Amino acid sequence: MAKVLYAPMGYSGYDIKETLPSRFMRMLEQSTLGEMVEQKSVAIKMHVGDRLSYSTIPPVFVRILTDFIKSHGGDCFVCDHAIAERKPYLRGYSESVIGCPVLDVCGHLNKYYYVKNVDFKSLKSIDVAGYIHDADVLVDFSHVKGHGSCGYGGACKNIAMGCVTTRTRHAIHRLQGGLDWNNEVCIRCNACIESCNHHANKFNEEDSYSVDYHDCTLCRHCVKVCPTGAITAIDDAFGDFQKGMALSTKTVLDTFKPGSVYFINLLTQITILCDCWGLTTPSLVPDLGIVATEDIVAAEQASLDLIKVENLIPAGLPEGFEIGNTGHLFERIHGKDPFIQVMELEALGLGSRKYETIIVE
Repeated sequence: MAKVLYAPMGYSGYDIKETLPSRFMRMLEQSTLGEMVEQKSVAIKMHVGDRLSYSTIPPVFVRILTDFIKSHGGDCFVCDHAIAERKPYLRGYSESVIGCPVLDVCGHLNKYYYVKNVDFKSLKSIDVAGYIHDADVLVDFSHVKGHGSCGYGGACKNIAMGCVTTRTRHAIHRLQGGLDWNNEVCIRCNACIESCNHHANKFNEEDSYSVDYHDCTLCRHCVKVCPTGAITAIDDAFGDFQKGMALSTKTVLDTFKPGSVYFINLLTQITILCDCWGLTTPSLVPDLGIVATEDIVAAEQASLDLIKVENLIPAGLPEGFEIGNTGHLFERIHGKDPFIQVMELEALGLGSRKYETIIVE
């Protein structure tokens, strides 16, 4: 049974020692990470957000982590996909603030990677990012939130979509299907194109409707505005997207020696959307704390277990938004079972959904 450290938000008095950053320090000291990073190169994979987002991991927590790693003899760097485009320094992620370099996982030209062959439907290879592949230790530092394509974004998504090339991200997104187009009833009115806020659809050179699922957020505006019903949603492919994410995660983790990966999930400002949207909405539930473990399956299971539908803050949903009646809160919101990716990770031998919680006081 996996051991999961949990630093909760609750406090009993106005004492700095009872704040979450202080608990995070004690969590790291209780963890196995100190021994893991000794005299090793350490990649800290996190999502640096985009544009006007402010719900990503606060720099104070990143600095605590980098100081801890360096105090135990590790040489660390923070990394993410598309660093140059996302301008992480606008959200406080600069070397002077967080205490280590901030690098693009595939280099600034996005051409530094290693190709690993896989075989899952249309997904035939995974391009593992070079700076991830070459590190001795990986610390997966994830901000937990909702996600339109898989219900939930945590440790698995942080690795699967953030430790690979743009080409692999596109290939994984193509697994989800998502939308079906009927050429016979389409009148080419362009209402679907004009309604897309993310410029993810077009009529291609063959005059066929095309969707770029890397940019598509599955908002289904195109479905709703189509006057002839030419575009319909296909929900049964989203499980394939989650399975593809799990396979991508395994492929990345397989490049590390056993006992060389650590998972930290931050459960604060848990919003409805992924941080890559470049915006921040109100929290869906109260801040919950931090979980940490060497077991990715347990990290994801514990995080989802902490997020309860009865704690929903209505202001975290768009006005007029109605959620479903069954399943986890994220499933009720996004219509996708977030546990599919967790079960697939377990099926791939990456850990166990059974865990023991150790409270960090």
